[in-house]
Amino acid sequence: MTMQITIKQKVYPAQGGAPARVLFENLSFDLADGEVCAIVGPSGIGKSSLLQIVAGLDTDFDGSITGLRQPVGYLFQTPRLLPWRTARRNLELVIPDRPGRAVEWLAQVGLAGSEDAYPQRLSLGMARRVALARALTIEPKLLLLDEPFALLDEETSREMQDLVAIHVRKLCPTTLLVTHHWHEAAALAQRVITLGGSPTRIVDDRLLQRSKAAE
Repeated sequence: MTMQITIKQKVYPAQGGAPARVLFENLSFDLADGEVCAIVGPSGIGKSSLLQIVAGLDTDFDGSITGLRQPVGYLFQTPRLLPWRTARRNLELVIPDRPGRAVEWLAQVGLAGSEDAYPQRLSLGMARRVALARALTIEPKLLLLDEPFALLDEETSREMQDLVAIHVRKLCPTTLLVTHHWHEAAALAQRVITLGGSPTRIVDDRLLQRSKAAE
């Protein structure tokens, strides 16, 4: 089933003396089952806001999301791990009926032996891996990735890109990846949508000939 994202308008109301802002206007696109699509554009253009709308976290807009695939795995810009729970226990929150899967997924993202570590004891790269495992352990039909490689060193970023590519090929979720960087989009996506303008709209939508995720 094809997902259809239609945002006729998204407005942030006036607040604290600042005027109302029209963020999106007449923005629409479709996603085929299993498609890996990257969203690129400058900071502040609304990439993260678009993911929140697609995920159903923001319903205050004029438009519709049809054909939404469930379950949804969401990797936020920051890991958003509960600091009072270990890595394993953070994963078990989303799979309470399958606790053994948490250990398996932590091993798959290279964190075997760190199951009982608390988030404050993990590096940013390790915490991102826990968050990635949490997004994937539910075997999502829709995977949302919000700048998953931001603030990582070059080596860790490459490792995370490889992990994402491997598991996207394995699980075949429909995937939306938000990034600032074309090289990340080209490494993982089959299609790249560029956002621009004010209000934000699609200024370019192109298919790529080759991607890691599609190999």
